[in-house]
Amino acid sequence: MSNFRNLHVWQKAMTLTTNIYFSTKYFPKEEIFGLTAQIRRSAISIPSNIAEGFGRESNKEYLRFLNVSMASLFELQTQLEIGKNIEYLTEQEFNKLYEDSRELERMLVAFINRIRERD
Repeated sequence: MSNFRNLHVWQKAMTLTTNIYFSTKYFPKEEIFGLTAQIRRSAISIPSNIAEGFGRESNKEYLRFLNVSMASLFELQTQLEIGKNIEYLTEQEFNKLYEDSRELERMLVAFINRIRERD
């Protein structure tokens, strides 16, 4: 039986989210309700919306949730840049997370296009 956990795009999103948590673990404590929370919330939204959309009854609904995932990914990329600019992330940490996010972006675009082709 097909399950969202079998989707490579969901698996990649889960890995990125896990890495985001590890990378933000040592952000300043005063950011716990600020940038740290925003970054984590954006990251969590990506695999969550892929999974939620999977459970929807139509491709149109599924695409809506996948587009929310994409928007959350763009939000995350922006927040990572902010984290780098204010030196909460090292250049190396930023580059790794950003490249992983770009790979996920490419995967998500391809996945969205496949779902669109079904209609």
